[in-house]
Amino acid sequence: MDAEAAEKTEESENPLNSEKSENSEQGDGPERLPARETWTVLYRHFKPHRGIVALGALFTLIGAATGLAQPVAVEQLVSRLQDDESITSILVLLTGLLVIGTAVESVGSYILERTAQSVVFDSRRALVGRLLRLKVAEIERVQPGDLMSRVTSDTTLLQAVTTQAVVSAFSGALTVVATIVMMAFMDPVLLGVTLGVIVLIGAATGLVMPKISKATQRSQEAVGMISTALERAFGAFRTLKASGAEEREVVKVEAAAREAWRHGVKSAKWQAVAWSSMGFAIQVSFLAVLGVGGARVASEAISVATLVAFLMLLFYLIDPVSRLVDAVTQYQVGSAAVARIVQAERMETEEAAVVEDQAGAAGRAAGRRAAVERPASVLFDDVTFRYRPDLPHVHHGVTFAVPGPGMTAFVGPSGAGKTTVFGLVERFYDATGGRVLVDGRDVQDWPLAELRATIGYVEQDAPVLAGTLRENLLFAAPDATDAEVHDVLVQARLDGLVAKLPDGLETVVGHRGSKLSGGERQRVAIARALLRKPRLLLLDEATSQLDAVNELALRDVVAEVSKTVTVLVVAHRLSTVTLADRIVVMDAGRVRAVGTHDELVEADPLYGELAATQFLATSS
Repeated sequence: MDAEAAEKTEESENPLNSEKSENSEQGDGPERLPARETWTVLYRHFKPHRGIVALGALFTLIGAATGLAQPVAVEQLVSRLQDDESITSILVLLTGLLVIGTAVESVGSYILERTAQSVVFDSRRALVGRLLRLKVAEIERVQPGDLMSRVTSDTTLLQAVTTQAVVSAFSGALTVVATIVMMAFMDPVLLGVTLGVIVLIGAATGLVMPKISKATQRSQEAVGMISTALERAFGAFRTLKASGAEEREVVKVEAAAREAWRHGVKSAKWQAVAWSSMGFAIQVSFLAVLGVGGARVASEAISVATLVAFLMLLFYLIDPVSRLVDAVTQYQVGSAAVARIVQAERMETEEAAVVEDQAGAAGRAAGRRAAVERPASVLFDDVTFRYRPDLPHVHHGVTFAVPGPGMTAFVGPSGAGKTTVFGLVERFYDATGGRVLVDGRDVQDWPLAELRATIGYVEQDAPVLAGTLRENLLFAAPDATDAEVHDVLVQARLDGLVAKLPDGLETVVGHRGSKLSGGERQRVAIARALLRKPRLLLLDEATSQLDAVNELALRDVVAEVSKTVTVLVVAHRLSTVTLADRIVVMDAGRVRAVGTHDELVEADPLYGELAATQFLATSS
């Protein structure tokens, strides 16, 4: 079995590759881009910096020119030594060329390195801006760790290919051409010998370049899998500890790391072959030129000075040829990263207006002013929905009306489609049929920033972000005043907690609020939503982790808020449901009945059964 077949066998037997193939079938695996498209993408990253890159290239070329002048000066030096003439001026010239060339190339190198960092920064900024505008459905389709890897690891690979590789290819090609021209003037015969050896070995070297790209792409995929595995472990760290699963998770991360190592080594192997082949070509060329050149000196076809100068040019040729090899290698490495970045850029995003800006702030302010005067209304008109075309429908003609203000509760067994109602109102997803209207206006006709500025939303798991308590409270309403923050703390029963904390509102709450209890995290999420002063408040199991005292207090707060704001709540506690002005009973993606608690106990068997158990199943 040859090496390539062994590699294929190893890849097919690796469990990580099986998982990767599975992802590829779902459209998650990066594909190789055509060379033309790769260059188009690279130029897009390169274009804003082309002026400064040209300056760096100019310095590099000037440095190369000073280097090319040295063999000519050496030829004159040897001739003067043979004729017993003074060599002082030649030595001064050689020293000057060396100093100037070194200084100029150092400046050029700094310019290119600085520009390379700018390319990485710009690409990361653009990619992050796009990823944070992805549709919820897109985020649910891919692993967050893999997306993080594209922002960190893959963009880093652009650094070399967009500046160093481009400039190396340009300056290296020009230097090679200039060197060959000078060689041709010195002795066409020795030039033929040199080119014959280099072309022969260079053609063989070109065969390994696609292997470098393939190995690098596989390595980057594995790096993404490392990020995914770590994100999964850290996201449920207490569960991991409690389950005694540390070693099992270490094995998973290690498997991904080993996969990255394996393909990284494979890439390094082919890069080593490319580099050593070109070095071998130069060495063989030197020996061939030395042998043929010695014979030509003996036959007096050329002078010793010409042979020495030609050999210097041959050695000088090592650098530009190395640049060309490096440029091609970096291109192969970078093209793999480009494919992954382009795939992320092709993921579907929401409209740019959803980004926090002055319009969003103005929308929130207007929403606050209008909240008391004009609570929002919600209407579902024969709505159907499914998450993907290959999945079954979650909603089958859902229809209900919520005029507002007041509290409307959604109840039903698990899988009924209750939480999906909130996702469609927020436009996390778009209905596949029917209409969802807020204030009599189809949500698809609302600008997203304006729509979401009117809504306060508390998710089922009440996420708290890493940072301070103040940052979490102001996350949805950064323009809120201290007085408004204080009022909300009192409403959400958080004022006592803040008073006990060593740094008050500036206390760091830890990763995902790990320093807070489940009930405290839920109260923070509710306070965050209330601080937004919405016209429409969506509460998804918002009191499920609260003790009886705090639940009663917050239930009273929600009841008070519902007098002026439209409140939709998914609840499983009967005590919360009985306070609702209307109850929507859902089952299997349909609305079974709408009414008050007393009406539904008598009219709807399912609701009567749920109420009798004093427990309403969690939402879906």
